[in-house]
Amino acid sequence: MATVLIADDEKNIRASVQRLFELEGHRALQAADGEDALALLRREDVDLVVIDLKMPKRDGFSVLQEMKTLGLDAPVIVLTGHGSIEKAVQAVKQGAHDFIEKPPDPDRLMLSVRNALALGLLKRENRELRGALAARNPLVGESQAMEALRREIARAAGSQSPVLITGENGTGKELVARAVHQGSARREGPFVAVNCAALPVDLFESELFGHEKGAFTGALARQVGRFERAHGGTLFLDEIGEIPPPLQAKLLRVLDTMTIERLGGDQPFRVDARVIAATNRDLSAAMAAGSFRQDLYYRLAVLPIVVPPLRSRRDDLPALAAHFLDLTRREGATRARSFSEESLRLLVSYDYPGNVRELRNLIERLALCAAGETITDGEVRAVLPAPAPSSGPSTAPPAPLRAAADTKPTLRKILEDAERTALKEALERNRWQMARTARELGLERSHLYKKLKALGIALPTE
Repeated sequence: MATVLIADDEKNIRASVQRLFELEGHRALQAADGEDALALLRREDVDLVVIDLKMPKRDGFSVLQEMKTLGLDAPVIVLTGHGSIEKAVQAVKQGAHDFIEKPPDPDRLMLSVRNALALGLLKRENRELRGALAARNPLVGESQAMEALRREIARAAGSQSPVLITGENGTGKELVARAVHQGSARREGPFVAVNCAALPVDLFESELFGHEKGAFTGALARQVGRFERAHGGTLFLDEIGEIPPPLQAKLLRVLDTMTIERLGGDQPFRVDARVIAATNRDLSAAMAAGSFRQDLYYRLAVLPIVVPPLRSRRDDLPALAAHFLDLTRREGATRARSFSEESLRLLVSYDYPGNVRELRNLIERLALCAAGETITDGEVRAVLPAPAPSSGPSTAPPAPLRAAADTKPTLRKILEDAERTALKEALERNRWQMARTARELGLERSHLYKKLKALGIALPTE
């Protein structure tokens, strides 16, 4: 059974069409004007819209446009008078499935309805299939760092122990947490995400553990906390480094016992939730400063996962850019299908301080602004942020970008230069300690040595 909205200012048309749908076993809703139609579309889960173009308050064209704005993709069949065929054709060009002259022939109308509902079902199944595939393999890239990350995710998915995910902003820490959940035995359970940085201090306990009616001013009813909601699944505590120390002790106690007590209650009870935490902060420095408990850190970091920054896996940039372009194209928002070689060189040479999130936003912007099917280097230069000035005396652009602009080297040369820069940055961050650098980049130490030799990076002498 489908839910169909009939929007027409003629009462007899609405009534006759509704009878046809009810004879087919469908549920029919009626709207006498465009405003009522939009109100029903916002409130109801509608599978098909049959709409007149000429209506009071808002006409059919306005409703079609507003449906696009709201992200509603139910098929639309337009009803039109004999003298309005041109307008009906225009509506089809704007996305309507079909148009039928009034008064509608019952057989012709129901044939169009069956086709439209079948198309809508196919679109919905395709969306669900794409979502399922994305959940199984949400991480794009074949670099050494990504292969190492996938191994860490698989290892964490096979365990019930807490996981601590660290990485810069925009690297995809929640995506990694969801991948661990989807690969685990808890995949059928809920995945409950909490942004700890966004919770007010005075409501933190209530949000996590729940409260009883009357526990505090404004507690008008019992509230189930996030731990309870995650029962049988995974609780994802994002920005764990922002929790104030007094609350860290309470969280530690819950992690040790997996027993909670709602605020205002006196009956502790056990919960079955796997905890995954994430942070972009340096928790070692926070522990040294006394702002993060050492015992909580060790309780969370049973299985640590480091998500590498995008600049340390530049090999993945072309695949990521193509992936995000394809996602934008599937939404019907762009004609762009590919990148020119020069535009790809420029994209690979940029450092992306905002990591994958920044890259995705950049590709979406490029796709929406692209004039043709191929994104050009001029279009990339128009939106690519200027490189940050270096800390040294030179104000010249980074070597990879300079090479791309002046000498137009091969893409392989650009990637090598970019990889050389990323490796040097990683080595300097880790004070040229090979074991720590290899761990950060997700490489075997022997592979790191081979990389340094191949790229001509000499280790400092004692």
